Amino acid sequence: MKIANDTVVSLTYILKADNAEGEIIQVADQENPLEFIYGNGQLLPAFEEHLMGLEKGSTYTFTLTPEQGYGEFDPESIVDLDINIFRQSPEGEQMLFEGNIIPMMDQQGNRYEGRVMRVGENSVKMDFNHPLAGKTLYFTGTILDVRNATPDELAHGHVHGPHGHQH
Repeated sequence: MKIANDTVVSLTYILKADNAEGEIIQVADQENPLEFIYGNGQLLPAFEEHLMGLEKGSTYTFTLTPEQGYGEFDPESIVDLDINIFRQSPEGEQMLFEGNIIPMMDQQGNRYEGRVMRVGENSVKMDFNHPLAGKTLYFTGTILDVRNATPDELAHGHVHGPHGHQH
């Protein structure tokens, strides 16, 4: 069976920065493969496009530009926030240390994750860029399995089973 919309894909991958010699960023192996419903909007569209039509046993290698991945690094996504924002909740100040990723919400209810860059006396410098923003992404991997998604999986929007969601 070939990868197409509404199929469940199980695959391994090694994600490296820039090219085959780049730093390893993430790995999904046979014990912990990536499983998803193809065409369901769960993954980067360009990632899925490279997998279309592949079948069990196929190997793949491709590169995504920053635009196809998580966008260019945006200096305007680095902001100084008033430290009092974090003092509104009991655990707020405990989360303020360099490198920590903090879930946040703007006044319109949009959710963001920001990385703490610096904690000052009155402000916190946060980076709201995706950690992979500005990076060229090099993927290599193998398709482990392709099958039709069940009606329940399609209704729930995620894969069920050993490596998927359990109900």
